[in-house]
Amino acid sequence: MANAAYNGPIIDAHHHFWDLGLNRHPWLANPAEHAFLRRDHLVADYLKLAAGTGIVATVHAEANWDPADPLGETEWLDRLDRPAGIASRYVAYAALGAPDAAETLERLAANSRVVGIREILSWHPDPAKARAARRDIMRDTVWRGRLALLERHHFSFDLLISPWQLDLALELAQAFPGIRFILNHCGSPMDRDAEGMARWRQGMKALGRMDNAFVKLSDPVAYDPRWTRESLAEVLLCCIDCFGPARSMFATDHPVSGLHIGVGEWLAEFGAIVAQFSDDEKRALYFGCARDVYRVPLP
Repeated sequence: MANAAYNGPIIDAHHHFWDLGLNRHPWLANPAEHAFLRRDHLVADYLKLAAGTGIVATVHAEANWDPADPLGETEWLDRLDRPAGIASRYVAYAALGAPDAAETLERLAANSRVVGIREILSWHPDPAKARAARRDIMRDTVWRGRLALLERHHFSFDLLISPWQLDLALELAQAFPGIRFILNHCGSPMDRDAEGMARWRQGMKALGRMDNAFVKLSDPVAYDPRWTRESLAEVLLCCIDCFGPARSMFATDHPVSGLHIGVGEWLAEFGAIVAQFSDDEKRALYFGCARDVYRVPLP
């Protein structure tokens, strides 16, 4: 039945923990970062926000831990005292262009909680908006050779890219049909003028045709800080239209999303926007897609 509130289980497919006392997140030492981010965000903090929401399990995404210590973050996460469902699966970091990438992947694969890899590749012609030096890293033959190893380990790959690179993501999905690619944060529609949004929609539509491509319905406020329900709906409904409910997954991106929207507020807006979908479609969006892609065990 459409237009009814969803009351089933929810998987948060993307969030982060960090402890600044560890000095393992150099980017958070930058005073230019918002004060809300430059503080500890740990299990107890998340549990307070998730209480009563229906969130039963979560996936922890790498949080720019010191790249010189690629195993440190997952080892630290393993030591955290938490309920069974919280951070039950990890998307870990690996620099696929590094000489020791194959060894890093082998060691990460020894941890049963690691189900995917993320390496931030986001590029933009404006250097101030770019997080990677090159647009075309995904075409590098050495990088692709290491990417191919993910299939051996049954790892997915999280894509944090800009709309300027959606064509390259399509090439990857076509070249590696045995790897699942999960596009982060609604494909990062960062250029909000008509031309930029048209570029984003075109790229999303093309990538969404690939059966091994998925999208996280996460942090749509990152490039829409003065959001309205209508502006959020424009992005979310386009994502779902392109990928379908079965390949679209709810996520918070907490605490980064907390700069512009709270967890409870995001759940309320998301629920209102997807109310039109059937019960089965809503269960896929909130729960089923993330469970299947990340092999999330239920507590």
